Amino acid sequence: MDLLKTILNSITEGVFTVDTDFNITFLNQAAERITGFSQEMAVGKKCFDIFRANICHGECALMKSIYSGESIVELPITILTKDNRRIPVNISTAVLRNDKGEIVGGVETFRDLSSIEALKKEITKSYSFEDIISKNNRMRKILETLPQIAESDTTVLIQGPSGSGKGLLARVIHNISFRKQKPYVIVNCAAFPVTLLESELFGYVKGAFTGAYKDKPGRFAVANGGTILLDEINDMPLEVQVKLLRVIEEKEYEPLGSTSPQKVDVRIIATSNQDLATLVKKGLFREDLYYRLNIIKVELPPLSQRQEDIPLLIEHFINKFNLKMGKRVIGVSPEVMELLMKYDFPGNVRELENIIEHAFVLCQGQIIGVSCLPEQIFKKIRPNLPSRSLFEIQEINLIKKTLEKYAGHRGKTAAALGIDRTTLWRKMKKYKIA
Repeated sequence: MDLLKTILNSITEGVFTVDTDFNITFLNQAAERITGFSQEMAVGKKCFDIFRANICHGECALMKSIYSGESIVELPITILTKDNRRIPVNISTAVLRNDKGEIVGGVETFRDLSSIEALKKEITKSYSFEDIISKNNRMRKILETLPQIAESDTTVLIQGPSGSGKGLLARVIHNISFRKQKPYVIVNCAAFPVTLLESELFGYVKGAFTGAYKDKPGRFAVANGGTILLDEINDMPLEVQVKLLRVIEEKEYEPLGSTSPQKVDVRIIATSNQDLATLVKKGLFREDLYYRLNIIKVELPPLSQRQEDIPLLIEHFINKFNLKMGKRVIGVSPEVMELLMKYDFPGNVRELENIIEHAFVLCQGQIIGVSCLPEQIFKKIRPNLPSRSLFEIQEINLIKKTLEKYAGHRGKTAAALGIDRTTLWRKMKKYKIA
């Protein structure tokens, strides 16, 4: 037994054992270092009182192993240390049996992932703004200007293909503006016919038309003091456009059936999935309204032009659906990553989210495999497009950041990365890093 303890104390992974009542019977030195609890403090205590993991109550892996007799391998969880720090770990559990084959307890090994998570955070930090996630240069420039755009209170036009995140960007502008405590009202201009859209926007008074038995406030009245999003304004009929122009220029409007104008204080954000300048040339959009909307214009690129964002977005959606569905998916297989990096995403970010949600429904393990993907993925793959794995993308970013830190000095960069200069040179050549 002393020899076994010596062996267990020599390894870098934390190890502890429990009896069938989940009382701790042994704690190795690595476990003491990771958790902050000494063996004297832990032995005899319930394991859930020492480790306080996010799965201790209801989803305990050690309990499942002891009750089922089956091992659990590499399950990512979070534990709470003695000084109440949350740290990520990977755990593996198995049962302990006596000479008769009877289960007498369990053993759990765990590996501290703090340094790995810190590295991932270092690689991906500054790539998000609220719920907008990107490392693409065009997107980063947009995100850098958002605080100034939000503060200005000026009308904003956001153009981009469907599913590229126009609505999300508009909400972020509202959320960081001085109007954030006021209403945020969304109007889908493509969802209403001409007469109904006008009444939705401006409301009507009693008797304005058959069936108008009482006054009804419009969306502008509801949004007063806050922000109104005119979604897909490219589909707004010309008859309504002229009335919107009056709202922008004079800060007032008339409800249907009324002769008395009403003042309104509202910020307008408009989105379009078509180029409004082109629609103006075709006579499908009012030129004067376009210039009133085009004070601040934001052009969102399609996801096909943001390939470096795909791994970040996949990780984001995996985290989102883990919370939503109560699963513990940790990633996608290399084959899935390669396929998604080659897919052209006609539906943009929204389509990627739908793909990951589809995969979650079918995924039975911790890794999303090719069989979990929807059929359309395989019909629209770009075969000649070079793609990189998530690891390669992270490695490229880490090399670039380290080179930048040491002003391009390869010797210092190689030392900081823990590799020799020849290996660094080879990787720089492989990834075409100047």
